[in-house]
Amino acid sequence: MNNKFDALKDDDSGDHDQDNSSPKDGEKEKNDEEEKDSNTTKRKAAVPGAGEHPLQYNYSFWYSRRTPGRPASTQSYEQNIKQIGSFASVEQFWRFYSHMIRPGDLTGHSDFHLFKEGIKPMWEDDANKSGGKWIIRLRKGLVSRCWENLILAMLGEQFMVGEEICGAVVSVRFQEDIISIWNKTASDQATTARIRDTLRRVLNLPPNTIMEYKTHTDSIKAWEDFHGLVNASGGR
Repeated sequence: MNNKFDALKDDDSGDHDQDNSSPKDGEKEKNDEEEKDSNTTKRKAAVPGAGEHPLQYNYSFWYSRRTPGRPASTQSYEQNIKQIGSFASVEQFWRFYSHMIRPGDLTGHSDFHLFKEGIKPMWEDDANKSGGKWIIRLRKGLVSRCWENLILAMLGEQFMVGEEICGAVVSVRFQEDIISIWNKTASDQATTARIRDTLRRVLNLPPNTIMEYKTHTDSIKAWEDFHGLVNASGGR
């Protein structure tokens, strides 16, 4: 799997920008009808194209942006997060990624999320609720390289923790940038330690880099406490 990514990463020919497996017009119409008939509210699962290199898991890109300082409810967060699309192969990933803005070029309070297909990037999701995340705060100028290294390692199954990885998030803020990787079981210390050590290696982090592990239960409690104080003070 790593070799497939290395080969594609070094290929500057632009081949991964072109969708060579696009169906013909007649086939496209047929596929569109089948998708409408199956379930108009549910996205069709991504499948690898002919001759493509399948990933071990399907993944989805998401994007969110909000106005800083404005209190947000769980409901408004869910409405604000938008799914960009899903992919099932190395080639499909590069088609998405090659057209996406790099995190270092985002402005304001913006986030990219890359999660296994079927998992929402929310603490309350069934796959996430018993888990947590490793958090790394970066000075400005580093986030694009670190984000790319992180997601390539995740898609290439370099963390070697079975089904524990749920997804990754990059958060662009005004003073700093933050990347995090989410896993299913916060209480599994051996797994969280392996994820931490792999993160240090794939991101080539200095030994003194501060890494924080936070359970989603703690994140939810902190969020509720903060918004309780905001509401009690009249929204200020």
